[in-house]
Amino acid sequence: MKILMVSAEAVPFAKTGGLADAVSALAITLTNMGHDVKIVMPRYYKIDRNKLKLLDGPMGIPVGGGEAWTAVYEASMPQEEKLKVYFIDHEQAFGRDGVYGTPSETDFHDNPFRFSILCHGAFQLSRKLGWIPDIIHCHDWSASPALVFLKHIYRYQEFNKTGGVLTIHNLGYQGQYSKESFASFGIDWGLYYGAGFEHHGGINLLQAGISSADMITTVSPTYAREIQTAEGGFGLDGLLRVRSDVVRGILNGVDLRSWDPATDKRLPKNYSFKTIKDKAVNKKTLQEKMGLEVNPDIPVFGIVTRLADQKGIAELFAPTYGCMYNMCSNLKIQVAVLGSGEAWCENEIRTLESKLPNFKAYIGYDENLSHLIEAGSDFFIMPSRYEPCGLNQIYSLLYGTLPIVRKTGGLADTVENYNEQTGEGTGFMFDQLTPDAIYNTVGWATYAYYNKKDHILKMQKTGMAKTFTWDASAKQYLDTYNEAIFRGCGK
Repeated sequence: MKILMVSAEAVPFAKTGGLADAVSALAITLTNMGHDVKIVMPRYYKIDRNKLKLLDGPMGIPVGGGEAWTAVYEASMPQEEKLKVYFIDHEQAFGRDGVYGTPSETDFHDNPFRFSILCHGAFQLSRKLGWIPDIIHCHDWSASPALVFLKHIYRYQEFNKTGGVLTIHNLGYQGQYSKESFASFGIDWGLYYGAGFEHHGGINLLQAGISSADMITTVSPTYAREIQTAEGGFGLDGLLRVRSDVVRGILNGVDLRSWDPATDKRLPKNYSFKTIKDKAVNKKTLQEKMGLEVNPDIPVFGIVTRLADQKGIAELFAPTYGCMYNMCSNLKIQVAVLGSGEAWCENEIRTLESKLPNFKAYIGYDENLSHLIEAGSDFFIMPSRYEPCGLNQIYSLLYGTLPIVRKTGGLADTVENYNEQTGEGTGFMFDQLTPDAIYNTVGWATYAYYNKKDHILKMQKTGMAKTFTWDASAKQYLDTYNEAIFRGCGK
């Protein structure tokens, strides 16, 4: 099958979050299964042209009532030579820092124009290569216009046998802009309403993609149900319920080349479920590195997170409201935090660190430290307000670090709650996101650590034996692709 991935980001070329990891991992897996996969994305300022191959001739892209002329570059995915990545180079649109925005302009005002070039460019690239895909797989709001263009324009041309799939990685980001931005797409104004762009007098790119896609996926089965509710739908739940017959939840896999405690080169000591005692070496190193008391008998609770509201940071850290101070004061535990984000939260974490000897943090991001926290902690706290899939709880399971999570989205699909009668389960769960719920669940885990060591070991080994490869996910995507072709093209 010929598959074209349309995405604003893909590792290792550009990344703002888990979307970039998922796009590349799925594309690599499908390529390894024998499918002909290509990725198209923008050539941002930070992507060095000198490391890319320039394709012959400029490429014209219809946009904004005219035509934009672009260059196209090619590279091979470092992990898979057969997987080609194509970069659309347009200085006005992409010759700047930032994928969607910058700290000073968090959402570029001309994003509709920028991503119209990407989305129209996907079809022009296919023509340039003489390669018409069976599937155009679009990721999140920034690639959603390509599904409108496919359904209402290009399917009447040589793309008449091409199915369109939209993957929603996070419904909280929808691409909402002014009505005037619609002109950037260079399409008939009748599609403002007809293709589902109109939203409260403006445009909503993700809404249009949902309206036009042949099939819609999201990154966990539970999240697929949650986005069809008023609580989890961010205003699009009604539309998603209307289209519920084409919505599928497919759990993301993980890259076991990077996240396997038995082979992880970032760890001071590798281990598996058979040699889980060696996990203690990583705990000692983590305690030393973070400046915590080196004591193998005190449980370490790790946190690696974006300091954003979605992640439950107020319930953890907010002054007078969050539970972290009381948790560290009242429970015999240690906490190691790695994260960055909202300024108030960074400042409060520094304040807590000055007051609590058993609470240590690194503000920023450090890949080596993120691996060490996963390996060296006994528990991992992840109290997300919502979590489409989540990766850290999966890493935690594989590393024998028991997750403490809210029962939502992918967290609910991957973690099994502790049964204190039998010792079954792989982690600790709570329902409502409140400081008390987090505090009580951490207290529950702490009690089990000190009093039910056989249960803790049993859960660690159960979690480490789980499989979260991309192979199973890729097979479900292939089923979805075939259904998209049938629904969109009648074949």
